[in-house]
Amino acid sequence: MPKKKPVVVVTRKLPEAVETRMRELFDTRLNDSDVPFSQAELVEAVKTADVLVPTVTDRIDASVLAQAGPDLKIIANFGNGVDNIDVVSANNRGIAVTNTAGVMTEDTADMTMALILAVPRRLVEGIEKLEEGDWAGWAPNWMLGRRIWGKRLGIIGFGRIGQAVARRAKAFGMSIHYHNRIREQVEIEEEVEATYWESLDQMLARMDVVSIHCPHTPATYHLLSARRLKLMKPDAYVVNTARGEIVDENALIRQIEAGELGGAALDVFEREPAINPRLIASKKVVLLPHMGSSTLEGRVDMGEKVIINIKAFMDGHCPPDRVLPSML
Repeated sequence: MPKKKPVVVVTRKLPEAVETRMRELFDTRLNDSDVPFSQAELVEAVKTADVLVPTVTDRIDASVLAQAGPDLKIIANFGNGVDNIDVVSANNRGIAVTNTAGVMTEDTADMTMALILAVPRRLVEGIEKLEEGDWAGWAPNWMLGRRIWGKRLGIIGFGRIGQAVARRAKAFGMSIHYHNRIREQVEIEEEVEATYWESLDQMLARMDVVSIHCPHTPATYHLLSARRLKLMKPDAYVVNTARGEIVDENALIRQIEAGELGGAALDVFEREPAINPRLIASKKVVLLPHMGSSTLEGRVDMGEKVIINIKAFMDGHCPPDRVLPSML
C-alpha cells in the first residue's frame, strides 16, 4: 500500500515551479488567492496540517500553537527570519521549525549595496526631479551628494548577509567595520579587511554608514534606540534591510528632521505594511517595500529549501535548516 502523502498547508501563493513540485510530492493545500491568512485560518491550518508552510508575515504565536492538531509535526517557514514563529512553544510541543537559510544572501546584499549608494548620492531625488520636469541642465552645485569611496561602513550582524555586504562595499573602496555577538574568524576578517568592534556604541560614533543585518529578537528590539542614534555623526546614514523592529523609527526620523543624521534607507519597517508618514515625506530617506530578497531565482531557491526540509523530516532525518531555541 502506497505511503500516505503528508498534508501540507501553504499560507501564500509561491512561484509556480515550487507549487507544482509541492503538489507532486505532498497532499498540498495552496492559497491561490494570495490573501494572507487570518488568525482563524491559521488556527484551522495548524489543526488539520501535517506540515505548515507559513511566510514571514504569518504570526504563529503560542496561542495559535496551543490549538495545533496532533498531526502537525513541522513548520517549514518560507523565509530566513523566524521571528514570526514562537520557536520555543513549537519545540516544547514537539513541532520542528525550519527556515530557508542562505538562499537570500546575495540578493539581499545586492539590494543593501544599492541603498548604500542611493542615499548619499540622492538617486531617488534625482529621479523625482526628472519626473517632475524640474531639470534645466547640468550645474556645478546642483544635487550634490556624498562620496562613499573611503567612507567607514559599520555592519551590525556579520553573518552570511553582513559578510556579503562587506565584500561588495570593500570593492567600492569603503573601510569595513562590524559588531557581532561573537567575533568572526581571522580569515573572514582578513578577506574584507574588517575591524571588529566589541562595543556597538563606540562603533556607531565613528561610522559614516551603518547597515543592519542582525535578526529580530527580544534582545535586538530597538537596538538602534534614540540613545544610540544620537551617538552617530550628524552626516551619517542608516541602512536597514533586516527587520524594522531593530530601529526606533520615531527617533530616527526625529534626528533626520533635526539635521542630526544625514539620512536613511529602509527596506523594512516596524509596523509594515504601515509606514510612518514622516519617513515618506522626508527627502533624506529612501524607502522600499520589503523587496531585499525579491528575485525570481531567490524565491524558487527558497521553495526548494522548504521542500528539502519537509522531505528530510518526513523521511525520518533531521531537516538541514532546523531552527532550535538555542540558536535564537
